[in-house]
This record gives sequence, C-alpha cells and structure tokens, in this order.
Amino acid sequence: MNSFRPVPWLATDAKDDTSWMQRLSADEVAGFDVALAHAKTLGRDLLEMTPDDFPLTAVSRHALQRAVDTTQGRWGMCLLKGFPVDRWSEDDTRLAYWGMGLHIGVARTQNRASDILNDVRDVGSSYKTTNGRGYNTNASLDFHMDSCDVVGLLCRRAARTGGESKVVSSIAVFEDMQRQHPELANALRGPYYFSYQGAQDPAQPPYYCCPIVGNQPEHFAMRTNRKNIVAAQRDFDDVPRLSTLQTAALDLLDETMMDPRFCFSMSLERGDLQLLNNYVTIHSRTGFEDYEEPDMKRHLLRLWLSIPNAQPLPENWLEYFGDIRAGAVRGGLRGSARSQAFEAYEKRQAALMGMSLREWTPTSSPVSAA
Repeated sequence: MNSFRPVPWLATDAKDDTSWMQRLSADEVAGFDVALAHAKTLGRDLLEMTPDDFPLTAVSRHALQRAVDTTQGRWGMCLLKGFPVDRWSEDDTRLAYWGMGLHIGVARTQNRASDILNDVRDVGSSYKTTNGRGYNTNASLDFHMDSCDVVGLLCRRAARTGGESKVVSSIAVFEDMQRQHPELANALRGPYYFSYQGAQDPAQPPYYCCPIVGNQPEHFAMRTNRKNIVAAQRDFDDVPRLSTLQTAALDLLDETMMDPRFCFSMSLERGDLQLLNNYVTIHSRTGFEDYEEPDMKRHLLRLWLSIPNAQPLPENWLEYFGDIRAGAVRGGLRGSARSQAFEAYEKRQAALMGMSLREWTPTSSPVSAA
C-alpha cells in the first residue's frame, strides 16, 4: 500500500501491522528533557514562546516530525510512546507539550473560553446537554472529528478502568457504505447543519453548514459529530430539518463506525502521545471510572494543530474552516476570548512554519446568514 497517502484500513490491519506505533529512544527522551529545562529557566507565557525557547535536539525533533508525518500517510494516526510524564510535574508536562507543538504547527483555540491547551479530565460536567462538551466528563463519547488538521492527546494519567480510545478509518467506513448502500453514502455529501455548542466567535451564527463528506476531488475528507447535528435540530428553528434519507444515512454511518471490523481500540498509557488526522480518521472514547486520589485521576492534555503538510480541504467546507488551502492555518473553535497575545502568536508561528494565514472574517451559508 502507498505509505504517503491515507488509505482505508480495518481494525485487523491496525492490530497486525503496528507501523503506526512508535517509541522514543533514550536519546530522544533526553532531548525533550534538555529543552524543557531550558524553557523553565525563561518563565515565559506559552503564547510568547517560539521554537527556540524549546530547543529540541535534532533526534528529538526528528522523532516528533516522523510521528506527525505518519498521520498524513497510510494510517492517518500515530501513537508515540515514552514521554517521561512520571517524573515531569503537571506544569512541566504542560510546558513540554506546548513546546513540542511549537515544532509541529500552529495551535488552534478549542472552546468557548478560547483555550489553546485543554485538560481532558472529568470535572463533573454533562456531555449530552445544550453546549455540553465531552472532554471534561467521564462519559462515553460519540464518534467525531476535532476542528483541526491534527489532534494530539498526551496521556499524563490513565483511568482506573475504561477510557479506551476508539479510532476508525473514515475512508474505509465510507467505501463500505458506498458498496452496501450507495444512496445513503451519497446523502452524506449534502448539507448538514451543526451547532457550535456556544463555542463560536460572537460575530458568527450559533450553527454552521458542512457536508459530512466534502467535494475535494483528489483528497478524501470526512467530518461528523452526530451530537452537534442533533443539537442544531433541537435548538434552532431556522435550521433546515433533516430529510428521511439524511437521518438514515447518519444511522448507517453510526452503525458502520461501531462495527468491530472498522472500530480499532487502543488504551493510552502514561507517556503516550496520540496524533490523529481529523480528515481520514474518526475517534471516540469509552466511559471510564477514575481513581479517588487527585493526581491519579485520568488526565490528558489536548492540542489542536494546523500543520504545514496537511491536505487541501473541500470547497464546501470553507464556512467552517475559514481556509481550505493545503498547509494553511485553519479550523479551531474561536470562542469569545481570543486575545491579542494569541493573535500575535498565530501570526508569528504561521510565519515560522511557512504557513499561509488569511485574515479571519465570519463566513456563513445563505441559510445561516438569514
């Protein structure tokens, strides 16, 4: 199979061929330790930092780049193991992970508060409620993609039980739907409306239109989040109602993603960094039970990244992503608290990464603008 472009894969493929899994060597780990020690002496705010403030050795930088490149190839995913989070404090881990991101791409804001580095842990929130988000609950999550080229999860602590990560090749799922029910697969190319769950910029409408399978002719791209489609139907009267065909297509998509032939499970362990290409993989998580001790509770750190070698996006995804050019800075949930410090970081980091950055203006479909 071509290793330089994403291809469809089944759960048995990912189990039998673990080339998507990589492990840091002692020299590579040492490089991250040295960079962290240097960054700690500077005491800079995260948004003020540049890659030079987290000076990775060549071998460590290569290990990161190799992992990111793997997400753009056959599997659309990579699990990089061996970060020394047991001897890094929580603050150290946060600083080190942000420093890694500075060598990968441009971070995107992720929620209503415009956070750039999110804690994925249970704080007692509810998932399937208006404006609910799954990352701060212990609930089982629907299959979804995040709003960026690559989502990275660095596991600092694992749950006592549960919390398994589930990943599916969206190419394989769609191709199976095309074989079995072409009329339902084709329905995924039509307009679907999603709620922003309150995480939009104040200048944007509270929902957006984005076909689940886009119209990019050379690069497959899919994104879905059934929960946010349901929320748009429930909360906004001016959103067009789903047709019977669209609902049937979503039902079949849900059924196919959960099929053991497609759904691959992995348990993230301490020190694991999971990287997923959001256009060719879909992910979810099982519910979990936590430890009682605060520092033993399940805790992952999440970055949403635009990266220089990402694919072009479908033309009919422009409303949501803001830019569809290959390697452009795009995506994220703007929220209502984007600061001047973030705007300065975004411009500086885009230039350092050699990435295009278009001045943002709110865009909407004719229905959204009504």
